[in-house]
Amino acid sequence: MTEQRLANEIAIVTGADSGIGQATAIEFAKEGADVVAVYFRDREGAERTAQEVEKAGRKCAVLQLDQRNPAEAENLFKQVRDSLGMPTILVNNAGVNALGKPVRDMTDDDWDITLRTNLYGPFYCCREFIRGIEGSGRHGSIINITSVHQEIPRAGAAAYDASKGGLRNLTTTLALELAEKNINVNNIAPGMVLTPMNQQAMDDPEQRKRQENNIPMKRAAEPVEIAHVAVFLASDKARYIQGATIVVDGALMLFQGQGA
Repeated sequence: MTEQRLANEIAIVTGADSGIGQATAIEFAKEGADVVAVYFRDREGAERTAQEVEKAGRKCAVLQLDQRNPAEAENLFKQVRDSLGMPTILVNNAGVNALGKPVRDMTDDDWDITLRTNLYGPFYCCREFIRGIEGSGRHGSIINITSVHQEIPRAGAAAYDASKGGLRNLTTTLALELAEKNINVNNIAPGMVLTPMNQQAMDDPEQRKRQENNIPMKRAAEPVEIAHVAVFLASDKARYIQGATIVVDGALMLFQGQGA
């Protein structure tokens, strides 16, 4: 039997009902972790994740969270401690996509919903995680899922780009604060991934081909390819990685500016 890199860990994964979050929860279970599959609206998707986690022989709690609400984040962490024990891994994956609106047409609600979901939500979850594990003697790992758009802006994506850039900087600030406290904090910046966030491209072969032609590897990532990186960052093998961004994009960022 191969070594289970996350044996005896308890991992909270937000947005675990589909895509990267679902793949990450399942891979964590295969590596020996019990999992909390957190969802916002799609309970059926989270239940499917739980079935796969349990097939891997691990426990899975399915919990709903509106991460824009700090009281809900506090209550979720209490439920986890009461049902499974103290979480040792947090993956902030849940988020909303860009709206495709220029700033002049954005409403206050457009801006607020994106920032509260993509930035405030991870902040609330990080805060509760740190308060629980700090001083416990256990090692902790926080993994924030950002995007290549933390660096590459897109017209019509001001709120999304700002939220992902902010989450990257939250990651690096926490890395400094927690470096001596046995808690690793890093982020993964995916490029194009075949998840519901890219459903339109998945359903339209011509659009998908156009987008994938901008990727030097000429294909989008599968969610499990992001999950494999998350497993590594959560494991003992990554203890000296702190405040890093791991870009997983098929060299998309390197392509920017070519031919100019």
